[in-house]
Amino acid sequence: MNVLEDAHRATAPDHARHPTAAIGHRLRQPLSAAAWPAGVAAAAALLLPLFTSAYWIQVLTAAAVFSVAALGLSVLYGRVGLISLGQIAMLAAGGWTAQRLGQTGALPFWLVLLATGVVTGLIGIVIGLPALRLSGLYLALITLMLAAAVTIVLTNTNFPNGGPGFLGYDPVKSGTVPLARPGVAAGDTAYFRYTVVVCALMFLLAIAHTRGRPGRAWAAIRQSEHAAVAAGINVTLYKLWAFALACFMTGVAGALLAASAGGLTVYQFPPQESITLLAALLMAGMYHFAGAVVTGLMLKAMPALLDTWGVSGNVLLIVFGVGLVQTLVASPEGIAGRLSRDLARLGARVRTRRTTS
Repeated sequence: MNVLEDAHRATAPDHARHPTAAIGHRLRQPLSAAAWPAGVAAAAALLLPLFTSAYWIQVLTAAAVFSVAALGLSVLYGRVGLISLGQIAMLAAGGWTAQRLGQTGALPFWLVLLATGVVTGLIGIVIGLPALRLSGLYLALITLMLAAAVTIVLTNTNFPNGGPGFLGYDPVKSGTVPLARPGVAAGDTAYFRYTVVVCALMFLLAIAHTRGRPGRAWAAIRQSEHAAVAAGINVTLYKLWAFALACFMTGVAGALLAASAGGLTVYQFPPQESITLLAALLMAGMYHFAGAVVTGLMLKAMPALLDTWGVSGNVLLIVFGVGLVQTLVASPEGIAGRLSRDLARLGARVRTRRTTS
């Protein structure tokens, strides 16, 4: 992991190696530039259900959920430089918490989402404690072991199925009790739109943080912790803040996944999936939040598409391996970064032609 991190830092675009200047540049941009998730979400929520089947609606709902998990990792590694391999475990923790809170039906769904995010955010603070002393490979291993520990706990306790007690599990019952969807989004299409709106809010929350004081502090910490301390930045506070934010958003995504799937099992959250998430995000664009959206599509839409074509999903492992090497060597900004750069060049050419004509 140290080799991977060093290679990615060495080949990273300028705004990643010198994030303080990049964030300062973004802060001078109009506030409307930060509203792209809302526009994309509105277009997706309105148009996609008109052209897709019920199966693809479910696939795209899962892709939206995993884009938020990738967003949390983008905040941790792309903004602060902290490698976490526990995002999939936080999805599981979010799903468990939401099912436990929602199985009585006493709480409205939006409150279940919020409470789940708070619980996983607190878990994130605990997970972030090793980050105060560790970094790189050692931090990655610690978070991966914590993810494995979550899997072991869930294997022995199972997801709530309406049973009594704190765990809410009854071994006599079979299956799980579905987490009830909100009344305004009971159907798959309506729930897809609901999920997209909530995910867009998570993206806006992340953008607001990176454009504010936390973003400036994270950029300084990523560049040099010693320089950040000398500048009066509370490194401990902002590292834990990053973990809390990432896990809050991922926990909310886990709750959305629980209501979408109707029930969860521990086999849906293997610890090694976090490594796949990291690799996909590196290819999609670690330093661009749009890369998180691409990551969700890569992890959920691409396997579904291959399955439709009758191609084994194992092909993706080869694609991810080759793509990761290509990203580290030739395109460190990832798919989203390259697309953003190409669109900026196209826009500049259009503006130039308008002024000269």
